[in-house]
Amino acid sequence: MPLPTSPVIRRARLGAELRQLRRREALTLEQVCDRLGWASTSKLSRIELGQSRPDLADVLDLLDIYKVPSPARDELIVIARDAATSRGWWKTLGEMSERQRTYAELEAGAADIVEYQPAIVPGLLQTPAYARVLVAAGAQLTPEVDVEAEVRARALRQEVLRRAYPPRYTAVLAEAVCDRGDLPDEVWREQLRHLVAVTGLSHVTVRLLPRGAAGGGLHPLTPYSCYAFPDPADPRTVMLEALTTDVRLATVLDVDRYQRMTEALLAAALSPEETVTVLARRVGE
Repeated sequence: MPLPTSPVIRRARLGAELRQLRRREALTLEQVCDRLGWASTSKLSRIELGQSRPDLADVLDLLDIYKVPSPARDELIVIARDAATSRGWWKTLGEMSERQRTYAELEAGAADIVEYQPAIVPGLLQTPAYARVLVAAGAQLTPEVDVEAEVRARALRQEVLRRAYPPRYTAVLAEAVCDRGDLPDEVWREQLRHLVAVTGLSHVTVRLLPRGAAGGGLHPLTPYSCYAFPDPADPRTVMLEALTTDVRLATVLDVDRYQRMTEALLAAALSPEETVTVLARRVGE
C-alpha cells in the first residue's frame, strides 16, 4: 500500500525542482512565460514557490521546455500529481480554515511528527470539548471564526493517528499544559484522561517537561511542530505557531536547529511512563 503524501510539501518540492531546471536552461521567468503564452510571470512564480496547486498540463509544458527526459520526467509527473491531489478525505477539507488546512496537509503525508507546546494541548490530541473552549476563546479576536467547523476540523485531522500506517507522533508538553486554568472541571479532566488513553497507541508518545526544566538552557519562544516525510527528498519542515499567522521553515539550517532543540527538550523531559503517572495523578486531584 503506497504511503500518503503531503500536497503542501510536494508543491514545495516540485517548485524547487522546476526552478532548478529553468535555471539550468538559463531561462528567465519572462522567457518561459512568453514561450507558453502565459499573460504574466506570477503564475510561474507561484508554482516555483509552491504557493499554488499545479495543473498537470502546465507542468508537462514546462518539462517540455526544460527538455527533461525519463525517468526524471516520470518522477516529476508523480510529484505534480501528488501536489494537486484531491484523493480520499482531502475533499472534506473545504470547511477548514486556511491555517488548519496547512497543518492537515503536513500531517497527512508525514512519517514523523514532533510537537512542542508550552501552554495548551496540541490539536491532534484535543478532545472536542477542550477544542471548543479554545476556539471559542480565540473567536473573541476573530469573530468570523466558525467555532463548530473548527472543532470538526480538529477531529478530522486526528484521524491521521488512527489510520493504517500512521505517522510516529511525539508531543513534548510543558507541565503548564496540565493546569486547569479557566477550563471547566470536567473538560479539563476529560482532556487529561484522553492524553493518558492516546499513549496506549504504539506510535504516540507524550512527554511532560517539568516546571523549571529546560533543554540545556534552551527555551523555545513559541510552540512549534516538526515534520519528516517518507520520501527523504521531500524537505523536512518546521511550523512556528503565532497569534495571527504561522511561519513555515524548510531550510536545512533552520530545521537542524529545531532538531537540536527538540533533542535537548526530550533529554530534559519526563519519560513516557513518568508522564502517564503524572497525568493520572492530576486527573485524581
